[in-house]
Amino acid sequence: MQYYIFNKPYSKEEYFKKLKEFNLDSFEYLQNNKIKIKQLWNNFPNKFIEGRKNTNVTGNYINNSKNASNCYFLNEGEDLKYCAFMLNPPVKDCYDYSIFGNNAELVYESIVTGEGSSRVKFCFACWPSCRELEYSILCPSSSNLFGCVGLRHKEYCILNKQYTKEEYEKLVSKIIEQMNLMLYVDKKGRVYRYGEFFPPELSPFCYNETIAQEYFPLTKEQAIEKGYQWKEPEIRNIKIQISNDKLPDNIKDVDDSIINKIIECANVRSVEDSLQQAEFSQCTTAFKIIAPELEFYRKMNLPLPRLCPNCRHYQRIKQRNPLKLW
Repeated sequence: MQYYIFNKPYSKEEYFKKLKEFNLDSFEYLQNNKIKIKQLWNNFPNKFIEGRKNTNVTGNYINNSKNASNCYFLNEGEDLKYCAFMLNPPVKDCYDYSIFGNNAELVYESIVTGEGSSRVKFCFACWPSCRELEYSILCPSSSNLFGCVGLRHKEYCILNKQYTKEEYEKLVSKIIEQMNLMLYVDKKGRVYRYGEFFPPELSPFCYNETIAQEYFPLTKEQAIEKGYQWKEPEIRNIKIQISNDKLPDNIKDVDDSIINKIIECANVRSVEDSLQQAEFSQCTTAFKIIAPELEFYRKMNLPLPRLCPNCRHYQRIKQRNPLKLW
């Protein structure tokens, strides 16, 4: 089908004539059209899953996959459960694993690993071609490591210390036994033993610095209650040069003087919904328009944005289905 607007067919000439009537170069008209589009969308049920060529899968945004349970953003996966952001195929035989695939297999409770890696457990950022790693961070092209950080092309190391294969295997068994006897209890009273990923209170990142905040947004109070760290916004002494309500409505009325001027983000206005959105999206409170950006808006006949880049990003994320089963 082609030349449809709001599900109504038009001839080619009528179609382009109708588009001009929408005045998409005007911010006010653009916002009104967005409302109309959402009203149209709400007349139809959402698909429970976006995906194709799948067999026995649950989750969303899955393609060319088989036997994948509760997975999201997955391409060419097989025999997986609780895996997300596997957009670099293929990936198979993994559990509780996020980012990124690419010939990964037998990965368990790990994040940011792949590219030929296998039998990686409780690790972060260990790739490429890693084998038999546990509780390690940033150790590319290594094998048989336990509790190591920042090693490259190493094997049979514990806490970054080199051992023979026999010493390594014997000592790892003792460490695992001790981890199950001397349990780690975090500030929220949660118990960790061997077989658990690192406690969130040991994370080098705060909750609102990660993509968790994009897909499972929390307020500061909610994050702290769950035991996560929270990064306070930096104090910025910004002098707003153009308030948001003073921006020209139409791109045709924008001249080059706006380039690199400090513009107020619309979400800092004292409206409850906007302020809550600003907290979720880590609003930068202000933004600038650079010369190539202005050239793009003119070329595409689009009005100036009213939100800072962070808030714009979160608005786009909100258009996706949330990461939950339906």
